[in-house]
Amino acid sequence: MPKTKTNSSAKKRFSLTGSGKIKRKHAYKRHILTKKAKDSKRALTKSGLVSTSDTPNVKFMLGLI
Repeated sequence: MPKTKTNSSAKKRFSLTGSGKIKRKHAYKRHILTKKAKDSKRALTKSGLVSTSDTPNVKFMLGLI
């Protein structure tokens, strides 16, 4: 059997935490920022976690399963 390849876009977007959860960045922080409130832009700066229902798919793309 051939080796499974890691999805290149996934390895740039996600990283693993120490406890095994998957860290991600928030969307909607690239452009058209003038109409967004300062508080919401500040909240989008912080990193988030991938939801538990999406975790198996992301782990498969990263080659962890």
